[in-house]
Amino acid sequence: MFESLTEKLNAVFKKVTGRGRLSENNIQDALKEVRLALLEADVNYKVVKKLVEDIRVRAVGHEVLESLTPGQQLIKIVNEELTRLMGKDSEGIQFVGRTPHALMLVGLQGSGKTTTAAKLARHLRKQGRHPYLVPADIYRPAAVDQLQKLGDQINIPVHPTDVNHKPEDICLEALSMAGKASADVLIIDTAGRLHIDEALMAELVRIKQGINPAEILLVADAMTGQDAVTVAKDFNEALDITGVILTKMEGDARGGASLSIKAVTGKPIKFIGVGEKIDALEPFHPDRMASQILGMGDVLTLIEKAQDRFDENEAIKLEKKLRRNEFDLEDFRAQITQVKKLGSIEQILDMLPGMGKLKKMKGFSPDQKELVKVEAIINSMTKDERHSHKIVNGSRKRRIAMGSGTTVQDVNRLLKNFVQTKKMMEQFTKKGHLRMPSFFG
Repeated sequence: MFESLTEKLNAVFKKVTGRGRLSENNIQDALKEVRLALLEADVNYKVVKKLVEDIRVRAVGHEVLESLTPGQQLIKIVNEELTRLMGKDSEGIQFVGRTPHALMLVGLQGSGKTTTAAKLARHLRKQGRHPYLVPADIYRPAAVDQLQKLGDQINIPVHPTDVNHKPEDICLEALSMAGKASADVLIIDTAGRLHIDEALMAELVRIKQGINPAEILLVADAMTGQDAVTVAKDFNEALDITGVILTKMEGDARGGASLSIKAVTGKPIKFIGVGEKIDALEPFHPDRMASQILGMGDVLTLIEKAQDRFDENEAIKLEKKLRRNEFDLEDFRAQITQVKKLGSIEQILDMLPGMGKLKKMKGFSPDQKELVKVEAIINSMTKDERHSHKIVNGSRKRRIAMGSGTTVQDVNRLLKNFVQTKKMMEQFTKKGHLRMPSFFG
């Protein structure tokens, strides 16, 4: 998402780090370019003005001008100021007041409220909570059915909403039923509009007054840039929201919303949506986001994703198979499935320091379709072929290629990569350091 901003900031810092000692003049020149890069990323003008001034005040002080590595020191300051701008610390859900705690999700139509409600329910259940989903949007066709299907998908109870009842009454009914069902968190999917109007706000105010929610979370579409900031400001003035969930952060948004919302509203971004899948919701960490913007990666989030999605028992089984030299193409396929759970290849690269630059190198084009192709080839093999790749001769390769919709060259490439990966993993295992393999040759 921050590709363009990251590229421009890195170009600025490259010039600065190559100058050795810095002066006030060349710092001013660098900050002009930083300012332009932020404005082009759709960051709020007033936010940019204050941010650049805060950086300037620190940059022209002794901590940069008298530093042995002034360019690096300037990058450090920008990183710290970006982090402070977005909220400094990660803020999760605040469970205050009576149980069950009610969480109101508000926002415009198309922002992803309904899907986010299910994602948040799944996230909270993993933390030991017992969520109860409440469809309170009686206006949008199929909104109630959509949340019911999502609830069924993740095995979380959904309130049996009667669309003939008023939304505020539905929420009060759900509050009573949730308590009887031993649920401790209500997640309320409220109605949205194509734009903010008095009727919408009046309804949301009535719901707020009726249930006294622990949190009012605005779900905003990051793709809308400064419009998302304006929406956040309007909802905050009417409802006094407690936080924001930014959706569609995996898309082509320029980043302005995430850099502006906290400064404009004073309310933190609590979660970000990074994909359409039900597990694609992550806590927002300002420090990690700042590092990612500056091209430093986000290894901590990648590690957390791996811990959340990888099966420890399967990893132990895999290590035993490697020690016995029994790692085969079925295991190879299983590892691909595990890697896919982390997100797209591009998302993984963005989390690794410096790896984002690889995407711009000639001849390097990470493609998620390659993983699909590899799986198709392995699925077209017989069980014996998957267990013993050496029996795959010319005629078998032609049959496998035909069955998977690929070419013999594709099959040869897969077998070559498998052999190389197997050798690499065996070496790591002998040294006592089993790592995730690389599937891209």
